[in-house]
Amino acid sequence: MSLYTGSCLCGAVRYEVEGPLRPSVACHCSQCRKTSGHYWSATQVPDARLRITCNEGLVWFRSSEKAERGFCKGCGASLFWRMDGEGMTSIGSGTLDAPEGLTTAKHIYVADKPGYYEIEDGPEQHP
Repeated sequence: MSLYTGSCLCGAVRYEVEGPLRPSVACHCSQCRKTSGHYWSATQVPDARLRITCNEGLVWFRSSEKAERGFCKGCGASLFWRMDGEGMTSIGSGTLDAPEGLTTAKHIYVADKPGYYEIEDGPEQHP
């Protein structure tokens, strides 16, 4: 079984994921852009396969009535997103130590995308 590891920039939050990763989904909504500084791309795994190995800096922020975001209080890295009651956690693809083989399956909330960048042809695009 595959084991993936990842962390924030300063190392105060580290995690492991067992098993396969879902292809990334790139979200262009205003919340993702505000929390990451650009669009946010994430894979997703069942909570049972995600293990936080160091949570010294992990803080959860309630970003809407039904979801929260996990980030590092030390370096500010945006790491996780999870919907209440779903039993799944989205993991920022860029926080993985070795994301080789991970692809982008689709772009969502492209209607919210600002004009300063373009979306590449290939993956599906959803308004």
